Order: sequence, then C-alpha cells, then structure tokens
Amino acid sequence: MAKDYYADRNVLNNRKTEEVLSDLPPYVFDYFVGIEPRTSALTRLNYAYDLRVFYQYLSEKIFKNTPVAEITLEQLEGLDSFIFERYLLYLGDYEINGKRSTCNEQAKKRKLASVRSFYKYFYNKGLLEANPSSKVTLPKIHDKEIIRLEVNEVVDILNEAEYGEKMSGHMKLYHENTKLRDVALLSLFLGTGIRISELVGLNVDDIDFMTNAFIVTRKGGNRTILYFSDEVGGALYEYVKQREANKKVPQDERALFLSLQNRRMSVRAVENLVKKYASIVTPLKHITPHKLRSTFGTNLYRETGDIYQVADTLGHKDVNTTKRHYAAISEDNRRKSAEVIRLREKENGD
Repeated sequence: MAKDYYADRNVLNNRKTEEVLSDLPPYVFDYFVGIEPRTSALTRLNYAYDLRVFYQYLSEKIFKNTPVAEITLEQLEGLDSFIFERYLLYLGDYEINGKRSTCNEQAKKRKLASVRSFYKYFYNKGLLEANPSSKVTLPKIHDKEIIRLEVNEVVDILNEAEYGEKMSGHMKLYHENTKLRDVALLSLFLGTGIRISELVGLNVDDIDFMTNAFIVTRKGGNRTILYFSDEVGGALYEYVKQREANKKVPQDERALFLSLQNRRMSVRAVENLVKKYASIVTPLKHITPHKLRSTFGTNLYRETGDIYQVADTLGHKDVNTTKRHYAAISEDNRRKSAEVIRLREKENGD
C-alpha cells in the first residue's frame, strides 16, 4: 500500500528531528510536542533545521561562548528586533556542520517565520512576556520569472525519452531498459502536474486504467483522486506491462516507478532523470520536476482560463499561489499585444 511508503518516510523524518533536537535546549522539545497535532513530520523536520541555525547564530554571534543547549528562554525574551534583523543578514552566508550555506529571500522568510512561530508558542503559553521576533518584518519576496517548457519543448523532451536520438553512447546503453518508464514518468508529470513527492510515492495499485484515474497522497497526508488523459494512460499502460513482466522485481515491491535495481525510485533519482532529458532538449533552461509542474499549470490555465480549476488540480490551498501561472500567461498576452499594434502602415511602393 502507498501508505507504507509515507509511513516509512514519516518515521525517518521523526528520527532526524529527534537527532536535531538532541543538540538544542530541552524546552525546544516542548514546542514540537505542541505543534505535532497540526503539522506533518516533514514540516517539523524543517522547523528543527531552521531552529538549529537560529540557535547556532545566537551561540556564535549574540551569547558568545554559551553552548547552544544552555541558552535559556529568559535570554530569548531579552533579544531586541535588531538582533533578528542581523540574523537575516547572517543567513546570507553562514556555515553549519562544516558546510557553507546561503539563503535567498524565500529561504530567509521561511527561517524567520519558523522562529516567529516558535516564539509565539511560548508567548501564548505565558512562558514569555514578550515576542520580539514579531516586530521584525518578513523579507519581501520579489516575483521571479516562471521557467517552463514551451509546447515544442514538451514534444521534444518526450521524443528524446522515447527515441534517445541525441543521447551519448553511454546514455544509450541504459536507454532501452528505461525508455518506457521515462516516457511514462515524464508524461505523468506534464499531463497531471503532480509533485515529485506524490509521484515517487505512487504504487501500481494506485492506478486505475478503467477510469483513467489514480490516487495521490498530498501535503498533509490527504488522499486525492486525479485523472489523466488517454495519451498519458497509454504511456503508463505500456510501462506497467513491462514492469509486471519483469521477473526480477521483488514480489513485495509495489512502487510504480522503479530504479534499475528494481526498487522504488528516490526523489534524487527522479530529479536527475528530468535533468538528463531537459539538458539535451533545452540546455539554457534549468528544468526541474517542479518546472514540469509549472508547465502543466500554465498550459491548463491557457486552455481553461479558470484559475480555481488550476488551483484545485495542483492541490494549492491558496489560489494566490496559483496566480503565478496567470502572470506567465499575462506576459504572453503582453507580447502578443505588442505584435498586433501597428503605428504606421507602409504605403505601397515604400
């Protein structure tokens, strides 16, 4: 069952969270107990990572020579807003666990939001009399250009996955064994807009070819039925036939998309697969699985003009998230407007 994959993933994320918390002050654990009912294991892990960076900053820059585990709630309460503003500057270039890291606007906003949520919890519990983090404005996120595949590029990437005409000799060695899988995988991304985590978690049992439907587990663990076209269904059907005929696949392995080792593909493996084909077809664009999702969202809005339908299909809880696709369509419309307006018609003979 698909739930086994997600259950195993949750167990792993919970263990990672416990490892991070073991290096933080004991009261931090109380916060994670408090947010457990309303957050996913992955969300809590990300909060733990964010708080670890914050405590490292405090230990290095503010309470110098004070070990992270010994920083108290009273010390947190005494911080002023300038220290949080300096924290945002710190996030631009810092080192953790021997590795250099940098944060863009979105990452800074998320890390500060994690700290604000942490403060708010203890403030609401009456354990802090002030919440200085709330006085700091979240970083402004500037709109970025949406990178997506154009219609001809969608055709090209599927053709390359099927025929491998532009592949190097080394790539072609494996292509015959993986082409049906790769076409099915890319078709499902481009034809339904599912997230990479949703795709990796799919099982064979989640696909119903009678109704062209499949079940995905979305953020928060909700199970949702989505539908695919006959074209996507054809690619999936050919791959599933090959998969079921493969005697090397363990009987207990029900993952839909398998690696060459006949086990469930990892997120990293899917990312590398998309990167491989995209680099051949459109080397100037940095195409990721999320960019394939953006391609689907843009194309769906172009065909329907219904932003709410796009939001529902993509699984966005906030339609404002979906409006980024509308911005991409607006850019197309502005370009077309520039082309249709004529300021001066040429006279005959000129």
